[in-house]
Amino acid sequence: MNKKLLVALVCSAVTLPAVAQNKIDNRLGDSAEVLKQILAKEDGIPQNLLDKSVCVLVFPAVKKVGIGIGVTYGRGVIICRSGTDMNGPWSAPAMYKLDVGSLGLQLGSSSTDYVLLVETKTGAQKILSGKLKLGADATAVAGPTGAKAVAANDPGVDVLTYSRAKGGLFAGASIASASMDTDDDANKAVYGKNITATEIVREGAVTVTPAGKALDSILRKASPKRSASAN
Repeated sequence: MNKKLLVALVCSAVTLPAVAQNKIDNRLGDSAEVLKQILAKEDGIPQNLLDKSVCVLVFPAVKKVGIGIGVTYGRGVIICRSGTDMNGPWSAPAMYKLDVGSLGLQLGSSSTDYVLLVETKTGAQKILSGKLKLGADATAVAGPTGAKAVAANDPGVDVLTYSRAKGGLFAGASIASASMDTDDDANKAVYGKNITATEIVREGAVTVTPAGKALDSILRKASPKRSASAN
């Protein structure tokens, strides 16, 4: 009986890390697929705003947990342009968390994809520093789509936010009261060591893993260079 218990414990110790790694790999894959679909839409994220951005965050299939007020918590990724001025190639992805529970019924769906464009270096620094609340710590507004994008050139806006409800339309979304934070456990699982989001996306301390290559490829193709007008 003791031998059986020992074998079971050993098997669990081996299986749990593998399960966790699969979930993280799926997160990277799902994030890439969401971004690919949205960038392919004619009325999706405007090219000029993507080219201006210094970072992109993707949170696929954010779900509401619980009955009534509940908690809405999503896990996704952030990827930024490298270099001191954030004008270089896209970095390896860092794992991030999003909490939009305070928005309550505004979500309108049990499963929602979120894409956030960080338009300023100041906004990127605030987000990468750790937990922050959009609207309070960094200015955030619903991102424009299509022709409306020509008016979106406010230098005081750090983050443009978008959402796509399951089975619904992609559009700008007001999530100014949402909070974000680094997912340190997931980053450690991906890169095999304790590492901060800043070290991943700003300091180039790691290379893109096989699971993250799809996301990296999509952004490098969609926006290989940051717009000169954004510098």
